[in-house]
Amino acid sequence: MTMTLADQTAMTGQDGRVTDEQPTRPKRRTFTKAYRARILTAFDALPEGSPERGALLRKERLYHSHIVHWRKQAENGTLPASTGRPEKSAESEELAQLRAENKKLKADTAKLESRNEKLAGELGKTKTALDIAGKAFALLQDISSSADSDTN
Repeated sequence: MTMTLADQTAMTGQDGRVTDEQPTRPKRRTFTKAYRARILTAFDALPEGSPERGALLRKERLYHSHIVHWRKQAENGTLPASTGRPEKSAESEELAQLRAENKKLKADTAKLESRNEKLAGELGKTKTALDIAGKAFALLQDISSSADSDTN
């Protein structure tokens, strides 16, 4: 096994002896609910697409995915309102229930519209088939009547 200078440096203690300990991994940052609400308020106050939004994220060492995740938390009621007062749980539950019902109704509407379009296409095919069958019947009736008149 070849050791680099960096490996040797990492393995040496302060007294210069080599140790088998691995360096500890950095800890993840955690954000308080108040901090998240404050950053969301500041981010949303800036115009959409403005460079100030990026500057705010860089200054706070945040990613846009943080903002997206925190917005979802705010919509679910797990993040306090921007004023610092948490929403009432009954109101947030009702809001979540209404949003879920609205989402379900939209999905049902889309399914019904799709089914309606499919049935309209089938109706058109059925009308065409009936028209063809009617013309074929009329043609057979003409042939039958002409055959009957020739035999007389």
